Amino acid sequence: MVNLNKTIFKEDPSLTDDQKQALEVVTNVRTTPRDGRFPTQNQANHCWNRYNEWLLCLKNTGDDEGCKNMRQKATSICPTIWTEKWDEERDESTFAGLKV
Repeated sequence: MVNLNKTIFKEDPSLTDDQKQALEVVTNVRTTPRDGRFPTQNQANHCWNRYNEWLLCLKNTGDDEGCKNMRQKATSICPTIWTEKWDEERDESTFAGLKV
C-alpha cells in the first residue's frame, strides 16, 4: 500500500506543538465498539445501556478514574444533549436508570 503523504511530501511537514497535541488527541479518539445485542441502525438502546453500564461501574467500584473508559464509550455513542440531561437528572435524583 502506497503512503500518499510520503509520496506527496518528501519529508514530514513540520508541525507546531499545538498541532502535534491536536493530532494526538484526534488519533486517540475512540468510539464504542459494535455490540451484537444492538444489531439495528437505531442505537438508542445501545446508548442507554452504555450509560447505565458506566453507572454500574461507578456503583461497584466508586472510582471515577477507573470508570473513565466506560464514560467515554457512553458519551461517544449518545447524543450530548441526552448525557447532559441524564447527568442533571442524576443530580436531581430523578434519573430513571441506575441509582449510584
